[in-house]
Amino acid sequence: MTFGIVLMTIVYTFIRYVYSKEIFYISYCFMQIFSLLYIVQYSGFWDISLPFRDLFLIFASLSAFVFAINFFQGKFVPIMKNYKELVFNTLLLNIVILSSFYHYMLFEYLPYTIIYGILFTSIIFNLKSSFKPTLVYVLGWSILCLLLFIFDFKSYYEQKGFMDLVLLAFAIEAILFTVSVSYKYDTLKQEKKEFENMLFQQSKLAKSGEMIANITHQFRQPLNNLSYILINLKKRFLKEELDKEYFEKKISQANNQIEFLSKTINDFKEFYSPSKKREIFSVKEAILNVQTILQADFKKYNISLDVSYKTDENIKVFGIKNELSQVFLAILSNSKDALKNVEEPKIEIEVNSSSAEVTILISNNGPKIEENNLSKLFKPYFSTKEEGTGLGLFLCKQIIEESFNGKIEVFNNKKRVVFSLLIEKAVI
Repeated sequence: MTFGIVLMTIVYTFIRYVYSKEIFYISYCFMQIFSLLYIVQYSGFWDISLPFRDLFLIFASLSAFVFAINFFQGKFVPIMKNYKELVFNTLLLNIVILSSFYHYMLFEYLPYTIIYGILFTSIIFNLKSSFKPTLVYVLGWSILCLLLFIFDFKSYYEQKGFMDLVLLAFAIEAILFTVSVSYKYDTLKQEKKEFENMLFQQSKLAKSGEMIANITHQFRQPLNNLSYILINLKKRFLKEELDKEYFEKKISQANNQIEFLSKTINDFKEFYSPSKKREIFSVKEAILNVQTILQADFKKYNISLDVSYKTDENIKVFGIKNELSQVFLAILSNSKDALKNVEEPKIEIEVNSSSAEVTILISNNGPKIEENNLSKLFKPYFSTKEEGTGLGLFLCKQIIEESFNGKIEVFNNKKRVVFSLLIEKAVI
């Protein structure tokens, strides 16, 4: 049974490493490989000289040390501000040393004692922090050691001729590790999600200066119009020529300008909101939000934007609306940059749908993307622009795949560069 558990742990940690590339997985995998070789020889199944068994133990111990350091959380040496803290931390360190020594006396297997001692240090020197993966592991071993000490179980176990405690330790270690690493995996997933959210907000803020310039540009004309309306009203009033029909006409014009300003502010506010509310919304809404934001830039560079719907204009998807707007903004901004030196620059957005999916094609007539760069465009920090952050398209991929269960790709088609977005259709 022990051999089977250890072998399963080896396979499990190797697979985890392949997907996550975390060092603590592969180091634990190597430790268990050398541990398996050790217990096979220890149990008499493999007739091999003692130096080889010692060699397996050394490599298992080194691997255990690498694992424990990488799995370690918090500060290894606490900051001590006064004499009382020095005494208190010295006492805690003595507890760790004695517990680790007893752990070794019980199970007589150094690699597991190394892990236990280092991770125990992580817990006691970071008491105010919550390190669930480490706590589960240390607490499990500590309770077991305490019970064995209280009931003097080791002597009883040996007298009855049961399985060697060393072999029992391998099974216990595998179980505790599996429970601990499941907590660790959840922690890593949460950290990854928080990191992506941070990148998402950074990507928005990176363009904040450009967005403010767009707001200024879009406000200038409506404010000028309001100014002319007020001048005309004042002129008519002073000449006593202000009749009801003319007054209502100008008031209606002023309200239209104010509504435009209000809509612009709401569009920008919605786009920059960190809202994570998932809802059913139309693709058209997300496109219109971005059109409002980029309208000034497109006008500046004489870029023509053509949006066509080969399906119902109000086709809906399920997800976070401002995240889809962020995807459109990143792709359209990249298209805008690529079209700065192109005659008759044009961007086309085509929305199509099937019974289950919505397809959005965003293309431009800018220069083609080099074939060797196509596969790199969605990687973090890769950019073909000198001033680029390399975050925009990476976040697009994360959003489409994780928030919308979709797919995004880019390819060259004749004289156009095409971004293809495939998103699940909302079930209404």
